[in-house]
Amino acid sequence: MTTTHVTLTVNGEQREADVEPRLLLVHLLRDVFGLTGTHIGCDTSNCGACTVHVNGRSAKSCTMLAVQADGAEIGTIEGLADGATLHPLQQAFWDQHGLQCGFCTPGMIMQAAWLLSENGDPTEEEIRHGISGNLCRCTGYVNIVKSIQQAAGSLAEAESARVVAAATTEGQAVTAEPATAG
Repeated sequence: MTTTHVTLTVNGEQREADVEPRLLLVHLLRDVFGLTGTHIGCDTSNCGACTVHVNGRSAKSCTMLAVQADGAEIGTIEGLADGATLHPLQQAFWDQHGLQCGFCTPGMIMQAAWLLSENGDPTEEEIRHGISGNLCRCTGYVNIVKSIQQAAGSLAEAESARVVAAATTEGQAVTAEPATAG
């Protein structure tokens, strides 16, 4: 069996493996690296359950060979949360009941994350178009759309807070020490 050595960065961590040239990226992530949040739904790119980010772009990992990802930066659902703090999309799916069985949820969230990185304030129509390559067999998409709208608002608020914080500290030395009376 011929193998090819691949090196990729997955959720910020460099990973390496020797893979058969025909191994799909989804199988590398799940079976070799143990990142089972990326689901296999159809193996034909129809459902989107396998959606990940490859170099910042949304990609269906069931139709991409692992060797094609050599040198790439891969983002999976496991890399979205910040420790125990959910990503705003994960929190919004929880808050808005944007899932039922949960099978499509990781791919749906990854697709929505990419959509919001491209358009921070999408309309309902833009959201529906943006997730049209991801199928949910349980919901009517209403709560999924609400989830993405909530996350867009949360992300916009967080960005606004960062801008305000940067503007108030611009030109000032910022330390953790208390100010001294002058």
